[in-house]
Amino acid sequence: MKITPRMKRIFQALLEEKEPISIKHLAEKTGISKRTVQRELESVNDVLLPYGMEFASKTGVGVWLAGDEAARAGLLAEAASSDEYAASSKEDRRKRLVLEILREKTLRKLYYYSRKFGVSEATISTDLEAVETWLSHQGLSMARKPGSGIEVEGTEENYRRAIRFFIGENIDTKLFRQLYDGDGGENYAASLQKNHLGRLLDKEILRRVHECLEGMDNQRMDNLTENAYDGLVIHLAIAINRILQQDVIQVTGEWQEKMPRDEDYRLAEDIAAELEAEFEVSIPQLEIAYICLHLKGAKHEKIQLPGREERMELADRELRQFVNDLIDAYDGQQAYLLKQDDEFMQGLLAHLQPTIVRLVHGMSIQNPVLADIKENYSEIYARCQRAAQVLADKVGRSVPEEEIGFLAVHFGAALVRLEGRKEQIRKVQVAVVCSSGIGLSRLMAAKLEKVFKDRMEMTTYGKHDITPAVEAKIDFIISSLQLEAVQVPVVYVNPLLSEADIGEIRCLIYQFERLPRKEGTGDRHTAPFDEVNRVAACISSVIKHLRCFQAPADITFDRLLFTIGERMTVQPERQEMIVDALAKREQVSSQIFAEFGFALLHARTNGVTHPSFAVCLPEGGSCFQNSYFKGISVVLVMLVPVDDSLEVNTGIMGYISSMLIEEPDFLAMAAGGNEEIIRQELSGHLNRYFKEYLGNLA
Repeated sequence: MKITPRMKRIFQALLEEKEPISIKHLAEKTGISKRTVQRELESVNDVLLPYGMEFASKTGVGVWLAGDEAARAGLLAEAASSDEYAASSKEDRRKRLVLEILREKTLRKLYYYSRKFGVSEATISTDLEAVETWLSHQGLSMARKPGSGIEVEGTEENYRRAIRFFIGENIDTKLFRQLYDGDGGENYAASLQKNHLGRLLDKEILRRVHECLEGMDNQRMDNLTENAYDGLVIHLAIAINRILQQDVIQVTGEWQEKMPRDEDYRLAEDIAAELEAEFEVSIPQLEIAYICLHLKGAKHEKIQLPGREERMELADRELRQFVNDLIDAYDGQQAYLLKQDDEFMQGLLAHLQPTIVRLVHGMSIQNPVLADIKENYSEIYARCQRAAQVLADKVGRSVPEEEIGFLAVHFGAALVRLEGRKEQIRKVQVAVVCSSGIGLSRLMAAKLEKVFKDRMEMTTYGKHDITPAVEAKIDFIISSLQLEAVQVPVVYVNPLLSEADIGEIRCLIYQFERLPRKEGTGDRHTAPFDEVNRVAACISSVIKHLRCFQAPADITFDRLLFTIGERMTVQPERQEMIVDALAKREQVSSQIFAEFGFALLHARTNGVTHPSFAVCLPEGGSCFQNSYFKGISVVLVMLVPVDDSLEVNTGIMGYISSMLIEEPDFLAMAAGGNEEIIRQELSGHLNRYFKEYLGNLA
């Protein structure tokens, strides 16, 4: 009896398990209905006999495949090697149809696809209508030629874009990283080939491209995010594969001639030179321009800012001003507080540089959490649509939903941090238990990371690793298999994480992130008091070390920074650290708030050993005259040390920052310049903060 494609899916799922599983779990894991699984298993022993395996089941325990390791390995190899396809899923069949069309790009008749997928020609014809819509979004069209068949028409540029988009839609780029890094490479290579993606992207070319990039040891490439780096590898592998087939992009415009020969372009030339030597091909200038364009559109871990001693380019000034406009468009009332979030400002700046490049050149990007964002953060997404209009007006192009979704991630994370200062929100400690194959385990962890990155700290465990010591430090467990005798809440999920699973996890996170952190097994009796002592010490330091001083009304911004450094410490090396930190923060986004009449210069620096707050006024009691200050009348300085009390320090300084808007009398009093009155007023406000803090602990 022949093994059917459906049986092979069932066999693979059972062989990945080390212990018996229920029919229900098996159905969920394979995506096959419970009734169909039961029907397939009724006659499965006749199929297993030649492989030395036997199907076993026991009521109350589950089902499994019995056999020695050699037999299991043989059956698993047979199940994984199949090139057959079960056409029971319309969505899967259409994805496979797109893949076949992209892979061959030649004329094929309806009968060919009908026979390949085991469905009627009428069904294939209907599928092709859906495929044609997908292709049109990539700038390709489908030509039907009577008597000959179907072929794809379009430019080489759009054809490559379609390949990249298809890969992005249907496979996690982590698979490629595992493939070319050699970690589990054989399993991933088999998976790649089984899904036919290996025919779109040759794994040997992929590996050699990666080795070329790694051998360059370039800091700018090291700064790419993991997905951006994987995207670059995929882009180059596709380009090399097409060049080897003598399919090159034709000139489509003059944009590549106008592309500046900057750092990105020089890096693209270096990459091209490495690839030419490795593959013994000649890479045209237009291909180099596309490599450069990909680099400019890639996301970076951190933004590349010019040094303080360098002249700031106009483009950088415009980008920072544009970020401020974007935040104002999102929410004018909360804009001020959002601009005080260094992590948010840095992330948004780093994100917008490549975003603008992608929009100008019509480059697409995948957003795997877009549906979750639109459903569960609809208000944030709607506000980001308003902000995106500012972006659209700047580049003269509409902003796709995927890009708006990424903006929502940045704004959403900032709002969580903003609310956290009020509600004492913390990261939830979560244990993840999954005994599925490595592919499903990675997919499960990757999705959890994408959806809940800023809200939970995730640690993976085996089923038997959940000890009382582990339970003592976690809030709850996410598990794809049944656990016994655990004392913490468990969310049982499908390894592929359905929308219902995500919703249940989100509800538990919401509950636990507002509760105090679990007491550890060490200093659990004294830990709360230690934390209270740190808060009290920070408040005491801010009040005790308050500074109020004057500077010449015509002072420049750079000179003011040196004056601040001299007033905050007597040690020259620490003064330099303070100046440097404040200058770098100003480069991220200007902290001169002309509409409120003050500047708020703040930074985390080794230049101070304790939290410090200072007020600087212009001599003569009027306004600062240098044009950089835009007529403000007071400069407020907040510095926190680089130590283990970051959360405590920033919470208190964030409270002071919010006071400047919510308590206008405090700002007016600070502008008066009487140090003792300022200290008395600040003490009263921080006393209220401390009482609120203690109330939240109760």
